[in-house]
Amino acid sequence: ALGHGMTTIKRVVLMVAMEEEAKPMIEGLNLTKRDEGLSGLPTIVHEGAHNGGYVAVVNPGRDGASGVNLIGTDAAALTTFQAIKELEPDLVINAGTCGGFKRTGGAIGDVFCATGFQHHDRRIPIPGYDAFGVGRRNAVSATQLVAALGLKTGVCSTGNSLDFIPQDDERMDAVGAVAKDMEGAAVAWAADLAGGVPLLGIKVVTDIVDGDKPTQEEFLANLHTASASLQVHVPKVLDFVINRALADL
Repeated sequence: ALGHGMTTIKRVVLMVAMEEEAKPMIEGLNLTKRDEGLSGLPTIVHEGAHNGGYVAVVNPGRDGASGVNLIGTDAAALTTFQAIKELEPDLVINAGTCGGFKRTGGAIGDVFCATGFQHHDRRIPIPGYDAFGVGRRNAVSATQLVAALGLKTGVCSTGNSLDFIPQDDERMDAVGAVAKDMEGAAVAWAADLAGGVPLLGIKVVTDIVDGDKPTQEEFLANLHTASASLQVHVPKVLDFVINRALADL
């Protein structure tokens, strides 16, 4: 996004899909729950001051019928767009858990800073629609942040299923994806749509996509540890980015 480079980052919105992922972050940052979420949505917003700036952790909320977290691309896109309109961040950070890949050297507990986002489950073999389906978007360049915190980097690939089919895997492998999630590319689309707001992705690996354990078991077994890792890493990320120019990340 042209013109954003000289912006000094003062306001940061953390988009977090699951309350379990957000809870340690909210506690670690000592944020306060707002009485109301975002207009017209079942969102949960916690906010506060950090390092002389403003930080909000935004959860999409719960599904009315099942009571579970509103994971996936629909809620992520809606929530991100509305959060940008109402909270006016200089930077959006999609923070949460992801699957990692043995083939790209991923291990449980790894922390990745996403270089870009794509969809792997929107297969539309029609000229023009093919690229739209993939929806490839770059994250804000953050080479200094990555070096300072010792983060791993690579593409985050998004789909609406916890599992994957061979066609999904081909698309993840083709870009050497290091992280598989259910929100990132939708957050990226919404941030783009809402005025090209710069985006970072900070993802902690809970399960190995190309490993031998059932994803759901591995994810649930490691969710608490990964969320604790986010509690450690997210404040460090915020300390680094707040009061810094976007061009200097």
